[in-house]
Amino acid sequence: MTPFTSSGTDVTDAALAAGVKPRRFGSLYILEHRLLAMRAYLQTIVMTSIGNPLVYLFALGVGLATLVDQAVPAGGGAAVGYLTFVAPALLATAAVMVATEESTYPFMMAFKWNPIAFAMNAAPISGNQIANGMILAILARILPTVGIYYLVMLLFGAVPLASGVVNILTASLTGIAVGVLIASYTSRIEEDKGQMAMIMRFGVTPMFLFSGTFFPLTDLPVYFWWIGWVSPLWHGTELGRVFSYGLEEPIWVTLLHVAYLAAITVVCWWITQRVVTRRLNK
Repeated sequence: MTPFTSSGTDVTDAALAAGVKPRRFGSLYILEHRLLAMRAYLQTIVMTSIGNPLVYLFALGVGLATLVDQAVPAGGGAAVGYLTFVAPALLATAAVMVATEESTYPFMMAFKWNPIAFAMNAAPISGNQIANGMILAILARILPTVGIYYLVMLLFGAVPLASGVVNILTASLTGIAVGVLIASYTSRIEEDKGQMAMIMRFGVTPMFLFSGTFFPLTDLPVYFWWIGWVSPLWHGTELGRVFSYGLEEPIWVTLLHVAYLAAITVVCWWITQRVVTRRLNK
């Protein structure tokens, strides 16, 4: 009995030791898994990260901007060119689009078509860690995208101020806020009934069009302003304009933009953790 007991103890100790790192760094393991999975569409990621800013900024800077024959007010009696005005909005939009891609099908797939989340949870990795790792993967996709986009903005001369580099952070905050907001919903979907298409059609697209992206929000009828006020993209766009060309606004408004985006991120991140954990524990 002694050798058997000793062997059993050794196996138990080895199993417990093997579970130490996953329990401690489980979120990073999930992040690594998602990054490796992204290699399947790496060419698409690279091409869109470079091609989209070139196409959009060229079309607006060389095309549409030539038709907009008046500068856009920047506050305090100052004005900026149309490309300078629209560039921070396009940067924030790029972050939102990437976040939407990574917070829709990947979350549903982890439970439905390729239920790998259950296999992950069978290891010493908690539901919270799985949710954290998948959200960190969204951020890992956003950061290089907005970084490349910002470099193209510099190439087109669309960032007058050195503080414009902060746009990388403001756009990333906007993207992750939208990403976790969507993930808090998609992580609970059990049957695909076209919800992903509806998110784009009735959520992301209207947000893109009515968030002061191509024209100031105040140019809309007053009864449409609320769309911008509740839109994370509007708050992120306004933040980008403050740092990009010095849009004049009270400091408390700038802080409100940051607080609003941060609140969405924290609350929806927590909700996503709870939803993922609950589904895994069924």
